[in-house]
Amino acid sequence: MAAAGGQPYILSMSLNIPSSPSSPSLGSSPVSSGDPSGDAPKAAGSPWLSRAAGAVAVCGWLALSVVASPPPVQSVPMVEAARYAGTWYELARLPNRFQEQCKGDVTAVYEARTDGTLGVVNSCRTVGGDLTTARGRATQESGSDTGARWKVSFLPSWLQWFPLGRGDYWIVMLDADYRYAVVSEPSREYMWILSRTPSMDAANYDALLSRLQAAGYPVGQLVRTPQAAGAAANPATSSVARLNRML
Repeated sequence: MAAAGGQPYILSMSLNIPSSPSSPSLGSSPVSSGDPSGDAPKAAGSPWLSRAAGAVAVCGWLALSVVASPPPVQSVPMVEAARYAGTWYELARLPNRFQEQCKGDVTAVYEARTDGTLGVVNSCRTVGGDLTTARGRATQESGSDTGARWKVSFLPSWLQWFPLGRGDYWIVMLDADYRYAVVSEPSREYMWILSRTPSMDAANYDALLSRLQAAGYPVGQLVRTPQAAGAAANPATSSVARLNRML
């Protein structure tokens, strides 16, 4: 924590140690010693020592908290939109309220457009077995031209230019051959593991989780996404060409 002015909070705490040795300790009474000077003997176990020890303990706790804080989220250096386009299968995600109805067969289809944006169609199978879709558009984050940081809007097409209602979409891990990707955002509250295929072998998946954990992501909270064998034939994700007339 930091106090006003950017200084660590622990430095703004005052121990209020008396400035004069003749001042009585808080909560204690002066003890007469018969000494004409009037000085009271020092009592063992002074509460000021306890306060000082407590302050040291708090300082140590704050230091450990700083050390344990994960590093800032970093996106990958560069993403080629044309290679990234196409169908991705969701293998796992951090729980989020806007996918609560999705029970499986979650896919995303991206289309790289000539104006530099991406067409987006997200689909999933609900608990009742119905297919639901959400259509949107992604634009590159202001000041970024790496293709790794996007703002995604699922507002109606005539409102997608509006700056509000856009979510961060950062590609934080990407296979060299674009076989899998991990998408998150600056707070690590949301995360998706995507693959070009409906499944990933256990060794590669576990290795990916280890990398994510080392990068500070809460992998223990991930929820696996069931993918049916026929998901690739899903009519909502089988043709990128349909996006132009959908949006």
